Formats: sequence, structure tokens, C-alpha cells
Amino acid sequence: MTRFLTLCLLAISATGVQAGDQYIDRSGYAAGGYDVVAFHGLPPGAPATPGSATFTAQHNGAVWAFSSAASRDRFAADPSRYAPQYDGHCAYGVAQGYKVPGNPNLWQLVDGRLYLNIVPRVARTWSRDTAGYIARSEGAWPSLDATAASTGSWRARRANRDTFSDNTPSR
Repeated sequence: MTRFLTLCLLAISATGVQAGDQYIDRSGYAAGGYDVVAFHGLPPGAPATPGSATFTAQHNGAVWAFSSAASRDRFAADPSRYAPQYDGHCAYGVAQGYKVPGNPNLWQLVDGRLYLNIVPRVARTWSRDTAGYIARSEGAWPSLDATAASTGSWRARRANRDTFSDNTPSR
């Protein structure tokens, strides 16, 4: 029985951290319309890959856009592997105990998991102690996951002016 419970807990923890409402920005797509599968082939700090309205999938109450049918199919087969942690909210914000928008152009992969931050200054702070902030985020998330998703736009923040171009799809 103990072995069975241990295996169940491991399976649950391996699914990623998504439970609340997915953050969706003004594009109408999760992750701002960027292809979340493509992050797994990019070098750290590379620009995010825009998705296309041609290749979409549904997950966690949101529509996700992808740059190709192959990316869409990989996501559909294992969405928890590719979807950003904390339902697409800023991981640093979660560590501080609140939900704010995550900017898919300020991303980091850690142990195969995608984390987003809100503005460049926060992304720099996050990178100074990523493991510590992940631990804090994991501790804070259970009390936040049922709260409403962020409603603000990471694109509207002045500090993000140079972090993206408007070449992602809109709905």
C-alpha cells in the first residue's frame, strides 16, 4: 500500500503545476500565442517562437497556438510537459504570493519545466536564485491556484516594450 501511494504521489508531482485558470493575454491565446513546445529546442534567452492560428489545441480552458502541426501534436500528447508553470503566471510573482502576468519572452527552462516572468528586472532577480524562487513558488502555489487568473497584460507594461513584437496570432 505504501509503495502504491508513493507511486501516486510521484505521478501527481510529475504532471507539472497547473490547476487554476490559465492566464490569457489580449491575444486570446495562452502563453501570448507563442509556441510553448518550441522553447524546448531553443538556447537560453532566445526569442520565443510565435504560434499560428492554423495550429491550435485546447488545454486548461484555453486555446494554445503552435508554429507547426508537429508542435501542436507533441503538446496534445503531454500538455503538462510543455505548458508554463503556474498557469502561465510570473513565477517570481507566485514566489512572492500573488498572481501577475507571465511574459513568454522572459522564460527559463529548469529541469524541463517552463517558467515565465513579468518584466526584465524580475527575470534578472529570478535568475540570481532560481532554485530558491522555485521552492518558494511551489510552497505558495497551493494557496494561489484557485484564485482568479491575472487580468493585466504583460504587453502593456512599459518595461516589456523591447521584449516582443506583435507577430503572434490574435483571436
